[in-house]
Amino acid sequence: MTKYKLEYIWLDGKKPIPELRGKLNSSRLRSRQPLPICLSGFDGSSTMQAAGSKSDCILKPVALYPDAARKDGYLVLCEVMHPDGTPHSTNARATIEDDPGFWVGLEQEYFLYKDGRPLGFPKDGHPTTPQGPYYCGVGYKYMAALPPDCR
Repeated sequence: MTKYKLEYIWLDGKKPIPELRGKLNSSRLRSRQPLPICLSGFDGSSTMQAAGSKSDCILKPVALYPDAARKDGYLVLCEVMHPDGTPHSTNARATIEDDPGFWVGLEQEYFLYKDGRPLGFPKDGHPTTPQGPYYCGVGYKYMAALPPDCR
């Protein structure tokens, strides 16, 4: 049986923007599949997720990825749960609807064409300035930053 190094990773309770936390553990498993279902506890008062008097929080593994920095290592992405199994208030993943049509984190690119070239491109080829100011821009104030030869 192989001894795997598992790093449990979760979002803490920092506001306004949570930060990543990690807890290293090692487990003897027959294989990495299925995902280790053992729940690991941690002190939520140290991660701004609980008061000191009731600080128990649980990590529920939800995804497993090879860790390129460790031999026989895996990164275990987790949700934070209360000891009774209910999602913690900082567990935003638990509030996402189970909707197969819901896309998160996918970059959708498209181009509008006019006269056989991307809209706004000069007639004689490509823009002559870097795309930085308008790359992935949303709204007029960014599109107005197009170089003069692209307007």
